[in-house]
Amino acid sequence: MPSKVPALKPLSKGGIGSSLERAERYRLLNEPSQAESICLDILEIDGENQRALVLLLLAITDAFSEQPGGAARALALVPRLEGDYSRAYYAGLIHERQARAIVSRGGMGWGHGAFSALNQAMKNFEQAEGLRPAGNDDSILRYNACVRLMSSNPGIQEAPKADPSDLLE
Repeated sequence: MPSKVPALKPLSKGGIGSSLERAERYRLLNEPSQAESICLDILEIDGENQRALVLLLLAITDAFSEQPGGAARALALVPRLEGDYSRAYYAGLIHERQARAIVSRGGMGWGHGAFSALNQAMKNFEQAEGLRPAGNDDSILRYNACVRLMSSNPGIQEAPKADPSDLLE
């Protein structure tokens, strides 16, 4: 008979600030699963905490190389972010990090997958650029990073379009 898993213990509202700092520290220590766990605890008691949502999203993207299916989980958080700029910027960041993980993993079709993710990231960053607060060039910096990644990796290219006549053979 399997053992029973204990119930999670809730955080106190007063502990949210120090828990957010701890989550940031775990991200810096390259321990995204620890940061993710802390953010989930925070969101259990403050479901719309924007800093926890962003940290959770970033922690998930930190693990893309090890957990290829994380992009859908991260993208599911985007609608919960406040403001069109944040939603566009972080959607772009997710796609950019997805592309970088695809490049580092390699494998069959990696160049087409990376191109698709980078193309989407760049569209999101262009959208964010039009919504950005004055003096905030983050979306431009990320857009340029995508262009440089494409330029430095000749294998990153658009998938060839299917010729309808090929389907008739």
